[in-house]
Amino acid sequence: MTTEESLLKAIRRGDSGAQRELYSRYAGIAMSVGMRYMANKEDARDVLQDSFVKILTSISRFSYRGEGSLKAWVTRIVANEAISQLRRKQHLRFVDDDNHEALAKAADDEEPDIGGMRPEALMQLIGQLPTGYRTVLNLFAIEGRSHAEIAQQLGISASTSASQYLRAKQALAKMIINYKRHSEQ
Repeated sequence: MTTEESLLKAIRRGDSGAQRELYSRYAGIAMSVGMRYMANKEDARDVLQDSFVKILTSISRFSYRGEGSLKAWVTRIVANEAISQLRRKQHLRFVDDDNHEALAKAADDEEPDIGGMRPEALMQLIGQLPTGYRTVLNLFAIEGRSHAEIAQQLGISASTSASQYLRAKQALAKMIINYKRHSEQ
């Protein structure tokens, strides 16, 4: 298997086989990232396609920082493209809520056990969350961004980001509990 560094050098030399290898190596993970943000597979495919156009046209500006940095860059572009598409299609809506303590307590009250749950089922439940909730949940819990970073990227306040995350967590907990009840019957 080719290292990221040698793959990157080949792409920069114009090797179309290396471009195909980049796509085949990272399309699966990129599609997974797109599916975390988008409501359906068709929209995630659009994100994937647009992301790889951006990746291939801007790869000359990518700064290699060691094995894994290319993959991280690809996934970040996909996440940013998904958010851009949500914004363009006006699917990103947020509700500001100053009642953070009540939300935090409610979210902490319901911490369901996800053990034994298929990852696909959990991703399906996350996909059913409202777009604002799903977007903030992905950025905070999965990508590890702070509420301040999320606020800056999405054009919302940090407190809105925090409340969206807590609401997402609370809604997802209820969905998991219902899923487990129905799957045990």
